[in-house]
Amino acid sequence: MMNEGGYMNRFIMFNDKKVDSFLFMELSDLVKTLTKDEEMELEFGYQSYLDRQHKKVVVSHFWDNRPREQYVYGLKSDVFLRTIGNFYHTNDEDILFFLNQIKSYSIPNFAKQLFVLLEDMRLEDICRHVRPGTKKAFVIRKHVYRHYFETQWNVNMVKSVYTDAFFNYLYLLLTAEQPVNDIFLPERLRLALPFVEREIRNVYDAKSTAHIVRIVLTTIDVLVELLDADMLNTYFHLPEYIYVDQQEDSGDVRRKDPLKNHDVLDKKSENEDIFQETMHTWHRETSDMTNSFLQFDLEQGSQTDLLGEGVRQGEAGDQALGIVHGSSQKTTHNDYTHLEQQEQRHELSGRSEYEYGKENRYAKPIFVDVLPPTIEQIKQYERDREAIGPYQKKLTQTIEKVLEHKKIHPRTDLHAGRLNKKLLRFFTEEHPRLFYKKHETSPLLDAVFVLLVDCSASMYDKMEETKKGIVLFHESLKALRVPHKIVGFWEDTNDATSSYQPNYFQTVIDFGSSLKKGGGAEIMQLEPQEDNRDGLAIRLMTEELQKRNEKQKFLLVFSDGEPAAFGYDQNGIVDTHEAVTEARKLGIEVVNVFLANGIITESQQKTIENIYGHYNVLVPNVEQLPIFLAPLLKKLLLHKL
Repeated sequence: MMNEGGYMNRFIMFNDKKVDSFLFMELSDLVKTLTKDEEMELEFGYQSYLDRQHKKVVVSHFWDNRPREQYVYGLKSDVFLRTIGNFYHTNDEDILFFLNQIKSYSIPNFAKQLFVLLEDMRLEDICRHVRPGTKKAFVIRKHVYRHYFETQWNVNMVKSVYTDAFFNYLYLLLTAEQPVNDIFLPERLRLALPFVEREIRNVYDAKSTAHIVRIVLTTIDVLVELLDADMLNTYFHLPEYIYVDQQEDSGDVRRKDPLKNHDVLDKKSENEDIFQETMHTWHRETSDMTNSFLQFDLEQGSQTDLLGEGVRQGEAGDQALGIVHGSSQKTTHNDYTHLEQQEQRHELSGRSEYEYGKENRYAKPIFVDVLPPTIEQIKQYERDREAIGPYQKKLTQTIEKVLEHKKIHPRTDLHAGRLNKKLLRFFTEEHPRLFYKKHETSPLLDAVFVLLVDCSASMYDKMEETKKGIVLFHESLKALRVPHKIVGFWEDTNDATSSYQPNYFQTVIDFGSSLKKGGGAEIMQLEPQEDNRDGLAIRLMTEELQKRNEKQKFLLVFSDGEPAAFGYDQNGIVDTHEAVTEARKLGIEVVNVFLANGIITESQQKTIENIYGHYNVLVPNVEQLPIFLAPLLKKLLLHKL
């Protein structure tokens, strides 16, 4: 949004850290491309890791406040390790086994960080081999981390934090390109150093996560007796909760209560008489859907290896399959006890959870009715219309002249059509044009517009001048008989929560009334409110334009900066860019009109271009808005005629 000096800040604030919005979009695309998963998200955190369960890749703030090249390539190296490395080549079951093994150790933090260090080194070699283009990022990563660990080693030695210092030394040892000088260590650690060094160097031959686990456990078995305390600092992060949650999820479908007996029957002879009985699966007493797929609560009885006809071993997908069949197949028995729950499910099935984008899944569109304009609003509208009168008159006359010119311009000297009476050129020219066509009717402006107006709080010093520009558009389009719609949008910050974000849409001019004489004063009801969720607004208006039959469809977004709403700061840029891209794929021209109150910097221009591409109009002074809008409207209306 805009600061007090009128300059837009293209950085997103995240936990008091600045995130370059363009770089965030670039890294997000990189994550989706390398994982081949469109649902995979990028997040910034204090340590880097992969969260498969929640489909996110976290990159580290470790790279903040560094030179630009180190910052960019450092973040990319995080992405490469998590997407090319962890996503495809790390076994989560081996990590879970490792976490269970170190629970009894007195130095679990040291063990986990050593595991991440060695696993990342193994994955780095894989990344370099699979994607040679990643080499530069890892060279820079190694250079920065070596300098960092050298500094940390000095600090920890001064403070006598020997466990952390020992870890720093191990990193320097593993990444050294020449022999490392002897360093001071407590005597007990120096005696174990040759064994530890020999063991961790096996990382260069490791081919799997399980191999890394064996190396770390072997090393920790020795160090646990020599290190007095666990590590204080966190250099690398292993998110234990992720793997614990995965184990709990997989255990939900398993039986938790014990059997009353667990003996096994001997197999009987094959000559015995077999009595078969059919047992129906539906019964009045068992008609309610449970959390099991054809499960019967047999708690006692002996086990046997006999299988009946047609019986197959259960599979992991049976639970979901049973739920689908149970809720969709027809039955002659009616049960109305869960009617309310069924209605709720039907409501959800009618609309995809991410219909308006994943970042807007909790956003609730609320449409505000426009009120009859007051006398003061009517007077203000007349003043604004008078102020933009010269621009509007010149614009409409220019467009009408172009249309008339196309109507009366003779279409002669053609290669095909009706034969002209002047045939002399047949003998004098090598390729004569002897044909003409009848005059065609004047081409109509087969177009429709939607004007989206950012009504966020930052528009407080621009809204009055913005209304003049909106009035210019309205009066010009009305004179040219082009239907249009004008909508203000904002999000209510006070009522917004993590699971509910009310977004208001105030239609001051709709398609039906846009061409009526005497209308327009409702535009004066647009006022600055609170936040703005641009991606949601663009998607909603795209739906409106899809319902129209006009050949040309335009969506103009009037705003003064980046989108900002509840939980939208980090991903709002990406979501808005995706909304714009989706609309353009549907044949809708999306143009941004950026409103400023001063000089527009290069970074501001780049930010807007990152979202809207080259389809944007930068207005350095909002008072000049009519001057910029007149040629824009002319270009939009005539560029396909």
